[in-house]
Amino acid sequence: MDVEVETDLSRPGQTDRVEDSVDYRLLRKIAKEVIEGEPVSLIETLADRIAARVLQLPKVDAVSVRIAKRPVSMRPIDAAAVHIKRTRA
Repeated sequence: MDVEVETDLSRPGQTDRVEDSVDYRLLRKIAKEVIEGEPVSLIETLADRIAARVLQLPKVDAVSVRIAKRPVSMRPIDAAAVHIKRTRA
């Protein structure tokens, strides 16, 4: 899984303070909670739920979530993946 956020990084680039940026530990926490939370059938659903929660963070303007699964039943294909992008409305 990959989670990428778009935000203005000019202030944290000058201050070197995590408080001025998006705390990556919080992104990890959100992804972990969604993955370990209510079971879903589709990786699309996981990606959408993670994106929705990440967009609730005040400094995030947009988020991209990529989730891949590699079940043995998919061989010879290495993985199936979805990549979604959501922006603040």
